[in-house]
Amino acid sequence: MNNGTILTGNHLSKKYGDLEVVKNVSLSIAAGEFVCLVGKSGCGKTTLLSILSGLERPTAGKVVLDGKDITSATEDELALFRRNNVGFIFQSFNLIPTLSAWENVALPLFPIKMPTEELERRAMELLERMDMLPRVAHLPSALSGGEKQRVAIARALINHPKVLFADEPTGNLDSATGDAIMDILDRLHSQEGVAILMVTHEAELAKTADRVIRMRDGEVVS
Repeated sequence: MNNGTILTGNHLSKKYGDLEVVKNVSLSIAAGEFVCLVGKSGCGKTTLLSILSGLERPTAGKVVLDGKDITSATEDELALFRRNNVGFIFQSFNLIPTLSAWENVALPLFPIKMPTEELERRAMELLERMDMLPRVAHLPSALSGGEKQRVAIARALINHPKVLFADEPTGNLDSATGDAIMDILDRLHSQEGVAILMVTHEAELAKTADRVIRMRDGEVVS
């Protein structure tokens, strides 16, 4: 880490054929900071999030996360780095339908040689923090949208990530459930110092963030 900065993107661009979705974007996020990336649908927010988290590679530019240039990493190095350093929360939850709630939470740990009892213990601790203990054995099909998102947040935290990336985490939820999820994220940030980069098109949700980055047509405008 350099001067408290946990994540930096330098002159990032992303093209799909002739279409440039992200255009020469530079930004940085401090350790423990809660940043919202806002803008209308189709402005490039999710693509930028994918680049910054290492899910996609930029066409041009560089991403440095916790002191490592992830744009120059091999695919195997990148997969290992993501597993050990970042967490993801998706709008569509991305839970495995055949696994129980606790198994979904423990999923990122499965490649690590660890006793099943330890996997379950760590997953249970996180599910308890999400007020989900009565539902740990349920499959995703038996969970509400809010419960699925709580499981997804617990899964994102299982490896103690340096940065938590959230892509429209309340987008598929009703307003009351969405508020509850935002309370969880705000608590993770304020009480535990987790750095969060959250994509949203809802200006109201951005009010809880330390800082707001606005995008329009693939560019950062403020």
